[in-house]
Amino acid sequence: MRVVEEHTSTNDHQLTVLCTTLEDWCHAMSEAFQRRTGIRTSYVRLAAGEALARLRATRDNPEYSVWWGSPADTLIAAGLEGLLEAYRSPNAAAIPPAYKDPEGWWTGVFVGTLGFCANTAVLSRLGLEQPDSWNDLLDHRLRGEVAMAHPASSGAAYTALWTQVARLGSVDAAFAYLHALHRNILQYTRSGPAPGLMAGRGEIAVAVIFAHDCLKFAEEGMPALAVSFPHEGTGYAVGGVALIKGAPERDAAKRWIDWALTPEAQEIGPLVKAYPLPTHPRAKRPAQAVRPGTVKLVDYDLWEAGRRRRELSRRFEDEVSIAPQ
Repeated sequence: MRVVEEHTSTNDHQLTVLCTTLEDWCHAMSEAFQRRTGIRTSYVRLAAGEALARLRATRDNPEYSVWWGSPADTLIAAGLEGLLEAYRSPNAAAIPPAYKDPEGWWTGVFVGTLGFCANTAVLSRLGLEQPDSWNDLLDHRLRGEVAMAHPASSGAAYTALWTQVARLGSVDAAFAYLHALHRNILQYTRSGPAPGLMAGRGEIAVAVIFAHDCLKFAEEGMPALAVSFPHEGTGYAVGGVALIKGAPERDAAKRWIDWALTPEAQEIGPLVKAYPLPTHPRAKRPAQAVRPGTVKLVDYDLWEAGRRRRELSRRFEDEVSIAPQ
């Protein structure tokens, strides 16, 4: 690996990361960066929507310097609100154009695909097969047997919301589906992966989460879990990294971004059973990762999804369900 450049500043010996993946991945990344650079590194783990809300609340006195792991549409929303600063890392040249903002507001580090995470034992008890259609989740036998996070707090849940817009062609059609799905929802969680744990414990039959989170839970002691995908098409998220505007540790944050775009950094995920696809072409792809072309994807417009995130999250809260406390 090539460390791109050395930066110096009074705050170059410490870094606080705003992290939007599962806790053990946040920890592994922070530990690896600290070993690589000698910069004392800490992190705060928040779901994407919660992280966005925190940045809004602290925009005049930022607590964090770099944001890592958030879905790109949430990063786009943050950029439009003036919460990010553009930074074109030299290492971003290796990342395909579809996975980065051309102006440098964010750069993708992994790609996760939305799927159905089902407890096969619960499905069998209900007399159901693994779902392979969005309409399967509307089956009356799944009343109280489905969970997803709330779009206001979770990037995964907002991906699920915008996926309905993309596949059905309009916001109104998407909300008609979400209203119908609401009848079968047991709980809207704050965190995107949490419904997968509910499914793994047998509390529900199906969770709507990123496939790589479901695979992780299955490997970590929940063997009844299995992943499937809707044949109509599903959404995906580009997990990205971005420099926070007014970053108190700006130079250290740039070093994190440079490093996060290397194969070395992008190969840390599988060490903690996190299996999305890396964005760097030379990073090793986990065998468990969803391969391009094996799952039908909707035409997911990251920029339009980001532009409308606040509006649609509020509409979900007003019309479908209040956000969890």
